[in-house]
Parts: sequence; structure tokens; C-alpha cells
Amino acid sequence: YYNRDGDLYSLNYAQASSLAADPIEKKPLFHFYPGSQVFSIGGWGCNFHCQDCQNWEISQTRPHDVPRTYELFPNDVIEAAKKSQARSIAYTYSEPITFFEYMIDTARLARDNRISNLWISNGYINRKPFLELCKVLDAANVNLKSYSDAIYKKLNGGRLQPVLDTFKTMHEQGVHFEMTNLVVPGYVDDDEMVKQMCQWILTNLGENYPLHFLRFFPKYKLDRLPATPISTLIRFRKLAMAEAIHYVYVGNAAYPEGNNTYCHNCKKLLIERIGYFIPTYNLDGNQCKFCKTEIPGQWV
Repeated sequence: YYNRDGDLYSLNYAQASSLAADPIEKKPLFHFYPGSQVFSIGGWGCNFHCQDCQNWEISQTRPHDVPRTYELFPNDVIEAAKKSQARSIAYTYSEPITFFEYMIDTARLARDNRISNLWISNGYINRKPFLELCKVLDAANVNLKSYSDAIYKKLNGGRLQPVLDTFKTMHEQGVHFEMTNLVVPGYVDDDEMVKQMCQWILTNLGENYPLHFLRFFPKYKLDRLPATPISTLIRFRKLAMAEAIHYVYVGNAAYPEGNNTYCHNCKKLLIERIGYFIPTYNLDGNQCKFCKTEIPGQWV
């Protein structure tokens, strides 16, 4: 934004940095219409300054500082989503909070056109505007970057509590959401921190919201760190499941068991994922085909 005579003007309204038709599993969202197509749109800028940012080329810049941008107003986004036969629109790539007005205008129009709205975010937002967004929000993946306020300040330039408050708000408002934790070596790869994070999730949100542990690759200002060992992700998945979180996944890594969905009751395979393909699907509506247990999420 810039201030002109006391009025704030958005620099990135209808200014898209990135456009793509994606599988929903890429967000990642595993419990919201699996196998469906998503029209993804990103803007410019971020309210964090993460040293490990995976999209720093667009998150740490402004639209008038780049050679190319896409001008798409909300009605243009709806038409593009329809042409790509997308079931949902994802506000993603950079931080959608920085183009809030653009996002919520588009989301309201999408709701009128029976297109779902997905919010892929760091979750660092005030409650009042977020409650307005929740009215038109269908699903979200929010990055819980660590369960440490000190690490949030050092690694991301933010604080932990506002993000925890966002999860509570989504839970209260009945928005389907999934949580992502990017496991950065030397910062987030701590067993005790993971246990404390899982205990907070269970106490405040319950056991049914999916949790994704993602593999870090050297990027931006942390380009000299090693990639996260896959063994660490597997260990964290087992820790989270031992804490009684029902659905725990591993991302950015070749570990099939950590990408599949299993019934939390009978433990049988419900959804097999190979990359972004789903060769096996064992749900009847929202129930496990084998034991009839209700599986949390929105299903085909």
C-alpha cells in the first residue's frame, strides 16, 4: 500500500505475479476434493521476511519493480478458472493477505459462481478482516512455521500467537483447513517442539485436521543449509501420530506411505497418491468403504 493524503491505495490490486492450473494436492490439500483442478493465482509481496522463502522472487518485491505482471480483475479470474475447468480458486504463491481486497472481491464473486475458495497462507492476519474472509472461504492450508516465538522472530520476522489465533478462528468458523510445517534443519527439526506443537493442536483444534511435514530445500538466504533428511520427516510423522493426530503427511519427499490417506479407525488404505495421481480411492461419500467411519474433509 501507499499513503496518499491520508488514504491507503493498494499497489497490487488485480496485479498477478503467477497463474497456473494445479492439482489440489499441490497446495497441499489432501482432504478437500482430492484429484480436483485448482486455478491458482498469486500477487506480490508478503508480510513476513522468511530467510528460507521458497518464492522470494515474488514475495520480497513490489509489482512496479518487476518487468512483467498480469492484470486480471476479479471477473477475469472467474472466467479463467471456468476455462481451466477448475473446481476451486487458490490464492497462493505469495502471501494473499498482502492483496486482501483483491482476494476477497474475487472470492465473493467465485462464491456467486459456485467456485470454491482456497487460502494458502502464513495465517498472520487480524481477526476482524479474517472473519469477513471466512464468510467466503471453503478451505485453507496455513503454514505453522514452528512452535517457537523466538524462531518466528528470527527466521520469519513475525510472531507465533497471531498464527495460533488464526487456527482457532478457522476452527470456530467451521472452515476446513490443513496445517503445514516446513522442517528447516537447525531451526525446526526438534522432537520436543513437534510434540508441544501437536499437544497444542489436540487441545485447541482436535485430532482431525491434517498435518503436513514438508521437506526443506536450500533457498534464498538459507541456501547453504542441507535439505531436510527424509528420515527426520518420517520420525516427525510417527511422533505426531503417536500424539494421536489422525492424519499426518510427508511432503516434498519420496515416501509413499506419508502421501497416502489411511482410515484412522480401521487403518486401511483410503486414498493412494502417486505424485499428483490417485490410482486408489476407497471412500463412499465421506465414509471409509471398509468400516463406515466418517472421514473429516470434503470429498468428491
